Amino acid sequence: MKDLGAAKKILGMEILRDRTHKKLFLSQKGYIQKVLDRFGMSTSKSIDTPSAANLHLTMCVPQSEDEKEYMSRVPYASAVGSLMYAMVCTRPDLAHAVSIVSRFMGQPGKEHWLAVKRIFGYPRGTSDVGLIYGGEAPCLVAGYSDSDYAGDVDSRRSMTSYVFTLGNSVISWKATLQPTVTLSTTEAEYMALTEAAKEGIWLKGLISDLGLHHDQATVYCDSLSAICLAKDQVHHERTKPIDVRYHFLRNEKRIQVKKVGTADNPADMFTKPVPQSKFKHCLDLLNISSC
Repeated sequence: MKDLGAAKKILGMEILRDRTHKKLFLSQKGYIQKVLDRFGMSTSKSIDTPSAANLHLTMCVPQSEDEKEYMSRVPYASAVGSLMYAMVCTRPDLAHAVSIVSRFMGQPGKEHWLAVKRIFGYPRGTSDVGLIYGGEAPCLVAGYSDSDYAGDVDSRRSMTSYVFTLGNSVISWKATLQPTVTLSTTEAEYMALTEAAKEGIWLKGLISDLGLHHDQATVYCDSLSAICLAKDQVHHERTKPIDVRYHFLRNEKRIQVKKVGTADNPADMFTKPVPQSKFKHCLDLLNISSC
């Protein structure tokens, strides 16, 4: 067996170490450049956010024969899959945009393809952005949850999003449609909060196995009504439509739920397109930056 030294690259992820400041940096600069070249996007215009602020995609199935023929030559699924791999490894900032375009894998139209091409413009200008681990922050598990309301134009389902940090470094994130249609913003936020709590419990157990023991993990939510619902043991008329499986949060002692202002909730960028200034603020909150 040969000692090859410290790992510098694994599964398309590049590993950089700053031993002086006890930090580790993960990025996919090489992978992103290969993907841009593969799909002819290496000369596309660089943009500051992956999604346009007014993005509202719908199921627009190709109608004309010309559009059907054009889309048959478009590598839509391959392009979205390539972006998705970057998203799940080191680029949580792509989560919302990739979640949106991945809904139309079956019959994508020109509008969907234009949205994918726009997404490519963001990593083109930020290929060296990645995750930073280490530093002096306490190794505590903290999560942030958020939801839009009926954001999907076709199904009217809402988005569940959460992001977790350990010592101010991102370790888990998700942006996905909720399985059912909710009847209020409170219900949508409550469902997202519950999903975040489940992830927080799992992460707490994982961290404990690694030798870092904490009594509770904290999940922050910007909806006061959802927080009150999580702490209220009384059944109300307005909570009847909520599936019983989401109410386990009320008796769960391993999770502490706290309020955070919308302006300082980094999960906000996982639920909807946000302005460039807010997007940059969310990246700063999550310690996502270039090397």
